[in-house]
Amino acid sequence: MSAPVSGARTVLVTGADTRLGFATAQRVIADGDTVIAHILDKNHADETMRRLQAEAEPGRVRMVQADFARLAEVEELGRTLAAELTRLDALINVAAIAAPDARSHTEDGHELTLQVNYLAPHRLTMALLPALAAARGRVVAVTSKLHAAGNIDYTDLDRKRGSYTPLAIYAQSKLALTMFSRSLAETGPDGLLSVSVHPTDFEIDLPRLRSDRTAPLDGAASVLVQLSVPSTQVVNGGYYEGEKPANAAALVRNSRARTRLAAWSNQLAHTA
Repeated sequence: MSAPVSGARTVLVTGADTRLGFATAQRVIADGDTVIAHILDKNHADETMRRLQAEAEPGRVRMVQADFARLAEVEELGRTLAAELTRLDALINVAAIAAPDARSHTEDGHELTLQVNYLAPHRLTMALLPALAAARGRVVAVTSKLHAAGNIDYTDLDRKRGSYTPLAIYAQSKLALTMFSRSLAETGPDGLLSVSVHPTDFEIDLPRLRSDRTAPLDGAASVLVQLSVPSTQVVNGGYYEGEKPANAAALVRNSRARTRLAAWSNQLAHTA
């Protein structure tokens, strides 16, 4: 791994091969910091790296890859980074997908959207907590206003039996991520700050819900990076819409519900 430039922060951005992830990595570079750009699809590695390196000073970009639909790859990435990084100033969890039109499961046996949007970032974040704690760092999770319409059905979280509606599946995944963000603020190591954010006025992962599929994401990327810097005061565990704190769904504020989700998630990790 290239050594970070002295004085620069080191920021891991997941999903740097998505539109928002790439824009966020660009913003980290523009601020003079070192970016670890995670990509989901190895076929995008060369092009993504070329575009980011064109804007960065030598040593300020590193590319890593893990398919979030394969938890073994996520865990390997977490182990590798945890072993190499003595500190990590920020983790910005951008990587996400829209729920497919038809029921779909990963080779790990989980509903695809739940795994990519929640289980994978959960595993990666937990693996990197020591490095984040060493830096008194921040975790910024990209969620959605739609999380408020979600529900956690523990009898069929992977939707193997019940009804399947893409929007409801997507909302469930973002609800779980927002609940995790709040729990991390309460149970994570001292000094760690954790926030979730709906960064713009449209659904980034759901282009079918808006007419302009190529809307610029510079503003959304700026929000994510701004929330990740130490000079920005944030509500630890808070949910943001843009730069402003907002009211999260009732389940996010329910400590018993969050404890149950954490227990389920940790049990999966221990039995993997």
